[in-house]
Amino acid sequence: MPINNDMAYSGKYKIKKPEKYAGDPSKVTYRSLWERQAFKWCENNPQVVAWNSEEIVVPYKYKVDKKYHRYFVDLLIKMESGDVILVEIKPKKETTPPKKPSRQTKRYINEVTTYIKNTDKWNAAQEFAESRGWRFEVWTEDTLKSLGIKILSGPAKGKKK
Repeated sequence: MPINNDMAYSGKYKIKKPEKYAGDPSKVTYRSLWERQAFKWCENNPQVVAWNSEEIVVPYKYKVDKKYHRYFVDLLIKMESGDVILVEIKPKKETTPPKKPSRQTKRYINEVTTYIKNTDKWNAAQEFAESRGWRFEVWTEDTLKSLGIKILSGPAKGKKK
């Protein structure tokens, strides 16, 4: 699977509206350009009254190693309407099971275990959210576009910024 450059960028995010950030504003890190754009959307959307990134930790059991792990949810968003949404940002291709190739490759096995880990996390997050009267959503590039969030692409491999 080729590396998706849009999801490969990370860095510190500088909070511009600290009154809206519900957490430690000095520790906000984006792990993709899509996350960075979603953070900007949260800060600039008047319907978002508070938000944070990776401040909510959900325990989950990973079916592959049968151990408990900690899932740091990408976003918690509190809306003016009173709705609270936990959000994971992922490329659409990572939200569906990988297609089985004619022969099992290391890449396919890796894709399957990643998909299992993601669904284990998301099922735990769904239960966690529902138990609090919240929602859990996985936002893909389609969701971001539908919210008016600009999808940025990083420089192509081998090119300088």
